[in-house]
Amino acid sequence: MIRLAKYNCIDQLKKDGSPVIIVALVEEAEAVLNSCRELGINVTAFCDSESRKTKEKFCGLDVVHTPALKKHYPDARFIIANPNIKDCSRQLSELGYDEIYSSLEILERYDVNKHTHKWPVPYMAQKIVVAKSTHSSYFDEKKTFLRSIDIMITTKCSMNCANCCNLMQYYVDAKNTDEKIIEAVDTLSANVDYIGEFRIIGGEPLMNKDWWKIINNILAKDPNRKILVYTNGTICPKDEHLNSFKGKNVNFYITDYGKLSKNAEKMEEGLKRYGIGYMRKPADNWVDCSNVRQHKRSVSRLKQVFKECCAKTYYTLLNGRLYTCPFIANAANLKALPDNKADYVDLFSEKKENLKNRISRLINMDGFFPACDFCDGRPNDPTTAKEYAGKGFIKAAIQTSEEIPFTKYK
Repeated sequence: MIRLAKYNCIDQLKKDGSPVIIVALVEEAEAVLNSCRELGINVTAFCDSESRKTKEKFCGLDVVHTPALKKHYPDARFIIANPNIKDCSRQLSELGYDEIYSSLEILERYDVNKHTHKWPVPYMAQKIVVAKSTHSSYFDEKKTFLRSIDIMITTKCSMNCANCCNLMQYYVDAKNTDEKIIEAVDTLSANVDYIGEFRIIGGEPLMNKDWWKIINNILAKDPNRKILVYTNGTICPKDEHLNSFKGKNVNFYITDYGKLSKNAEKMEEGLKRYGIGYMRKPADNWVDCSNVRQHKRSVSRLKQVFKECCAKTYYTLLNGRLYTCPFIANAANLKALPDNKADYVDLFSEKKENLKNRISRLINMDGFFPACDFCDGRPNDPTTAKEYAGKGFIKAAIQTSEEIPFTKYK
């Protein structure tokens, strides 16, 4: 039985006893550690399911590979920093741990403005708010919530990566997505209880000349919505566009691909100038997961693929349809797999009286989707995955000028 606690964890964790470990090297983990130190909770280490993150210390503490926890800390207690509390608690439970705590109460005591962080305060503040709301929603069984929604506003990209996990390399006629983006966002929002973050993605979202208008239109309906723009740092936003975000919940995540991200520094300067939160992070190696091919797996193997997938809660909105991840969204959009209504919810054609239930079923799926059989798998760590057909870690952003063939369905 998992003892996953929402509140009353601080006194328990302050008691002398087994080691305390913070789960996952997400942005919020630094805030959880800072808060623990203020509260008198002695944190021993961090853990993460990606082995490559264990090679260096984080905030001065060791990072243990999650599958190896029992070897090093057989009787540990855990604080989950990751907003994806469901998968983290399940993984720890399967390892035999039962004293697991949400970081909600700890983060509620945290003042982001009193600390220095690796990332700007507005960015950290938004991440902490989303984490708290997501953890709180998790404990309310009546709520249907999404930690985030990826809103695809274009399939155009300023780079030509051969192994893009969002499948942009397969688009020959890349274009901006349909004009009903705002209507789709509002329809989805009206049929769930909570969405933590509205993530603007592509392709490269700034390839859509109306990208900034789309963001402001999303916020016009509800200014409390929190926006995160994912960009590759190739296109520098205009000053008037950045100025339109002043005082609003808009942050940027810049993946820095070195020389390819030719405007990353200039973009960072502009964001600083207008007081907009951001994170600029060098690209890690990618997990090879961009092939679209049918594997004809058994039911048990498909369940394992889905269980190990790190992207199954990257809910994606594309052309009025809600998908569980960007791979399925784009594979379906490309017609690279058979059309199967079990893979998505059409927000415009579904009967209104059925919409909430259909969305809830997709969000709470605990088995697999038919489209999962066309994916090689996208585990956090391919070195420990039981059901993965890719090549493991590969160099990020290898450019290509060739058209990449794939099987197209009617």
